[in-house]
Amino acid sequence: MSGIYIHIPFCKQACHYCNFHFSTSLSQKDELVIALVKEINLTPYIGGIMQPKAEVIETIYFGGGTPSILSTDDLKLIFEALNNKFVIAADAEITLEANPDDINKEKLLEWKSVGINRLSVGIQSFLEEELIWMNRAHTANESLLCIDQIKAAGFTNFSIDLIYGSPLLSDNDWKRNVEIVIEKNIPHISCYALTVEPKTALEKMIALQKKEDVDNDKQARQFLLLMNWMEKAGYEHYEISNFAKPGMRSRHNSSYWQQKYYYGFGPSAHSFDGKKRKWNIANNALYIAALQKNTIPFEEENLTPVQQLNEYIMTAIRTIEGIDLEYVRLQYGENFAEQVITLSDKYISSKKLKIENDKLVLTKEGKLFADGIAADLFF
Repeated sequence: MSGIYIHIPFCKQACHYCNFHFSTSLSQKDELVIALVKEINLTPYIGGIMQPKAEVIETIYFGGGTPSILSTDDLKLIFEALNNKFVIAADAEITLEANPDDINKEKLLEWKSVGINRLSVGIQSFLEEELIWMNRAHTANESLLCIDQIKAAGFTNFSIDLIYGSPLLSDNDWKRNVEIVIEKNIPHISCYALTVEPKTALEKMIALQKKEDVDNDKQARQFLLLMNWMEKAGYEHYEISNFAKPGMRSRHNSSYWQQKYYYGFGPSAHSFDGKKRKWNIANNALYIAALQKNTIPFEEENLTPVQQLNEYIMTAIRTIEGIDLEYVRLQYGENFAEQVITLSDKYISSKKLKIENDKLVLTKEGKLFADGIAADLFF
């Protein structure tokens, strides 16, 4: 079983904090969809399997960028190519990232008609002032309205993104944002601390003192508050940034953390077959030009066993299941498992890690330091 990620590199406008690959010009959209279809057709099966329709796909994820910019005809072309190439499981989770300003009754029904059964909505905040500060394309009213529209259209599986730790967001404002999630019984929520990424508009504005920098202590406090609120509301904190009602985890994102194979289509998209990672060129024009010549423009890296182990540590430690020491023993040997335990001793002593059922799991306090702890456990 494999997953598929499709990158749609277009947005109406650039959010100040975003460093993903995208363009605000839609002039190449039609050409890019044609190139995407060609890439799907040209891509060899993972593991070199060459018989037609050999792969069963259990998740598909349209990310970006803003995939909700695509027309129904665009989506139909992509799905036609996918169905010709692969077997899509009958119960496949098929997610489309969408912005609130693209959501309306007509579009929701169209998305359902082509096979989309899950939405991931980039709300980020229910506060007008924050949305303007981030340079988001939608309003606070659209943030609220789209949730009701999604439910009315019959989508029972959907997620929203929220951002915490911005200079404008008080603890009370953050509480109200989370209360809306709980009141509206949203099945899944992804929450991210505002990060000042290199070469973004936000970084430049902070450097020019046009915007206030982020406060790390405030971000840590708001993350702890979030964990407490979501736990009380019955959400499962199954990955550092992700909370779900029982049975509503993102199957696609979970496959990344479980080291499952996946294909990536589109500019800047990544693929992984367990030992090799490939990534497409992050340039729309060059991507299109290469596919017009029946060439997929990518680079690749063969991961050594140690790199594979480090990737497992990096992803597994972020999950509720933690690092499975028995899995490490079986895959990499007893010595590696013992070294992981030795390296984790200081974090167990400081109550940032604990061992449960032969698994290394972050405590609530440890989740504040997840990336640093993971890096410390690397070989």
